[in-house]
Amino acid sequence: MLLQFLDYIGVAVFALTGAIVASRKGLDGLAFLFFATMTGIGGGTLRDLLLGVPVFWTLDDGYLMVCAGMSALMWFAGPLVERLGKPLRWADAIGMAAYCVMGAAKAFAVTQSALVAILMGTMTATFGGVLRDIVAGEKNSFLKPEIYVSAALAGSALYVGLRMAEMDSWVAAGLAASFALILRGGAIVADWSLPGYKSTVDK
Repeated sequence: MLLQFLDYIGVAVFALTGAIVASRKGLDGLAFLFFATMTGIGGGTLRDLLLGVPVFWTLDDGYLMVCAGMSALMWFAGPLVERLGKPLRWADAIGMAAYCVMGAAKAFAVTQSALVAILMGTMTATFGGVLRDIVAGEKNSFLKPEIYVSAALAGSALYVGLRMAEMDSWVAAGLAASFALILRGGAIVADWSLPGYKSTVDK
């Protein structure tokens, strides 16, 4: 139940971010659906393929319906959502927080490897957004100095650590997702970032 709950949250919010990008570019309804679906299921698809398990959305049509619903929502309510202020970044942050825990939880259940779980959690939480930005011709999160991937990594690592300490899965998930969201929120509100590499080679 926990895994499915987090999966639906991650898919829904990431699908919303894909539809937001489509709305900002003035694309048609089919493009809304494409961006929402690609972003919503991208990270989870990569995770399941690498884990060698059935891809989650092929077993449950509900995920594709969620993506379609989010694209329809943005088609009709796009201006209202945009007036909320930084909707793309905050929706992305919520999806990342949910999906880093979901990816880590599923990978840990399948492999029982802490390192694999942390890596899968990070990839699950970031791949859909990166794919969205590449297709849209936007600068993706790996090329930005602000905290994003590191927040997903921290959330995944905290979840795995708490589960290895035998903490209840719901409590561990809540703490880890909240921690990842706080880190990402700090980047959005206060421009938190990690120090970049300073090259000593003359350009």
